Amino acid sequence: MRCCGSLLWPPSFLRSPASDLLIAAVGAFLGWLGVSTIVLADGRRGLAAGLAVATAGLAAIAWQNGDGVAAVIVLIGGGAAAVLRYRAGPGGWAMMPPGSTPRLIMCVAGGLVALWFAASVTTGSGGATRFAVLSVIGLSGARIVSSREPSSVVTAVAVLALSAAIATHLGAGSPGLWPYVAAALVAAAAPLVPVRVANAS
Repeated sequence: MRCCGSLLWPPSFLRSPASDLLIAAVGAFLGWLGVSTIVLADGRRGLAAGLAVATAGLAAIAWQNGDGVAAVIVLIGGGAAAVLRYRAGPGGWAMMPPGSTPRLIMCVAGGLVALWFAASVTTGSGGATRFAVLSVIGLSGARIVSSREPSSVVTAVAVLALSAAIATHLGAGSPGLWPYVAAALVAAAAPLVPVRVANAS
């Protein structure tokens, strides 16, 4: 069996509604947890950990949607970006530094809004995918526009690219693997791009 031009994995005889539901739920939670860590962290270790967790969650969503090759591509791109982020940037974890309470509120509120929208406003299957895409894109976008630290910006760009590829599952048609390849390249290259962020006055 094939999906999006790639091998459908896992095979249908190894899948069950219960296992699909569990994988989707865990993947969506990891996506939100990872991007929330990126929002709350300022140090390279915290940013790298958040990117790795979000990557695992998004890859699980792709795998649960039946595209094992896309899941591998997401893992490669996000994993490379996490390794590069771990090697460069402000030292330490710097989780929830002073003044980060608004960020924590934003993460919780963003997750609740995404959950409400995915479960109540939209209809049809793929609720976990909608939640993961909405929460990751929303929170990573907020991190990009609000951060003054270049390493935080490019980390958010990396996870934003990966979540945009996952969003292609929500369309009526299937664009194939190209969105995943492009997203993986953007994610892997993002930590290498120097970014100058103006300090707030």
